[in-house]
Amino acid sequence: MDKMQPGAFPIIPFLIGLIIGIIIVFIFVILTGFGVGKKADKLIKDAKKESDKYKRDTLAEIKAENFRLKQEYDKEVKEKKASLEDEEARLDKREKSLDNREDLLNNRDALLDKKDANITSLQKEIQDKKDNLDQLLKEEMTTLEKISKFSREKAHDLIMKRVEADMESEIAQYVKDEMADAKLEVDKKAKDLLVSSMSRYSNDVVNEQTTSTISLPNDDMKGRLIGREGRNIRTIEAVTGVDLIIDDTPEAITISSFDPFRREIAKQTIETLIKDGRIHPTRIEEIYDRVSKEMNQRVMEIGKDAIYELGISKIDPELVYYIGKLNFRTSYGQNALQHSIEVANLCGVMAGELHENVNLAKRAGLLHDIGKSIDFETEGSHVEIGVDLAKKYHEDDVVVNAIASHHGDTEQKSVIAVLVQIADTLSAARPGARNDSIEKYVERLEQLEKIGNSFKGVDHAYAMQAGREIRVIVKPTEISDAESIKLARDIKNKIEEEMQYPGTIKITVIRETRAQDEAK
Repeated sequence: MDKMQPGAFPIIPFLIGLIIGIIIVFIFVILTGFGVGKKADKLIKDAKKESDKYKRDTLAEIKAENFRLKQEYDKEVKEKKASLEDEEARLDKREKSLDNREDLLNNRDALLDKKDANITSLQKEIQDKKDNLDQLLKEEMTTLEKISKFSREKAHDLIMKRVEADMESEIAQYVKDEMADAKLEVDKKAKDLLVSSMSRYSNDVVNEQTTSTISLPNDDMKGRLIGREGRNIRTIEAVTGVDLIIDDTPEAITISSFDPFRREIAKQTIETLIKDGRIHPTRIEEIYDRVSKEMNQRVMEIGKDAIYELGISKIDPELVYYIGKLNFRTSYGQNALQHSIEVANLCGVMAGELHENVNLAKRAGLLHDIGKSIDFETEGSHVEIGVDLAKKYHEDDVVVNAIASHHGDTEQKSVIAVLVQIADTLSAARPGARNDSIEKYVERLEQLEKIGNSFKGVDHAYAMQAGREIRVIVKPTEISDAESIKLARDIKNKIEEEMQYPGTIKITVIRETRAQDEAK
């Protein structure tokens, strides 16, 4: 017996067990599959039945929905059809209405054409009649000229002369009455406005002089100011451009100059030299240069203060400097800057009363005499210089016109220009505002009387009230009452054209007829 290989005995039982297991599994699968098949058939049958039932239900719902949608569609179609029928009926009705209106318009056009033809015929007929009438009038005029031996122009002139002669007294009386009424009304309103403006603004009156006096610590200082052989006084006068008057007045010297700006610089220069104690030509020039620079800064500050006081803005710095220089300029003793500020305030108040531009009125009032700041340095009147400065620094046309017209040299183109002239007159003419020399005063009175006596029919003319009034006595045989009114107006116009004067001048024409007799 062959000897068995090692490990063979354990494998056989394993294989036998594996085969038995496979047989058992196979038998189980066969048995199990047979039961599952039956169950699957049953499930398939049940699913089929359920599917048929769901199909029948779905078909029923679809049919019902289709029926409902069809009914809704049919209803909507009927409604739209009915709406279209109504709209068609309305359109037919409107078309008939338009046809009727077209017929009416055609009939109206025909009537208008007929009337137009009639009017054309009538116009032609009227024109023919007018031509015939003109021809008849010409023939009648020719016949009348032959009969009267007067031409039409000559007869017209004769009639006009007679009417003018007959109506002269009535016209003069009418003018007199209207002027009286207008003057009363205008005077009342003007007085109310001016009184209101003047009462709302007031300012102190300070007269400026053309000389300045400097006090000295002692009389020895006079000799030091004169210097050896007069070299110090000559240097002072040459540098400052003023006259230095050193007389017997104790402890005082006088500076004389018509230019207040130079006079002020000279005064401060001399006062500084006196305090310093070192007085010689070189020192005089040093002090003068320093004082000049300080004065320029002071001028700018004065100009800025004036602008701030009036509430004016946006003015060129160079123009501000010229405004400040007005503080060192006088007119008949009146400080030019104070006068300009006063005019600006008065213009602003009056502009406010008249509902005009207040700021523009103040600006025009402040700058109306700006030419006086450099009229010592530039040729031309202060009005011309002021207009050039205003244009140079792009001031408003209203301001330029106010500067040009405030003395009546140019036509006033705005209410503000008139207000500037009024305020300028008020500021200059009020009592104490300006000084006037006796020579100028007498010259003005003589010129006023000369103008009054220059008219035909004047007997005597008298200047009264310090030149504020002129009374003219006329010859009653040469001047009638109506002509006296015209004479007063002519005198007024001539005074305004030929004279320059502050304030106003009243003209009074007197015509008197006296009849005397004696009873015996």
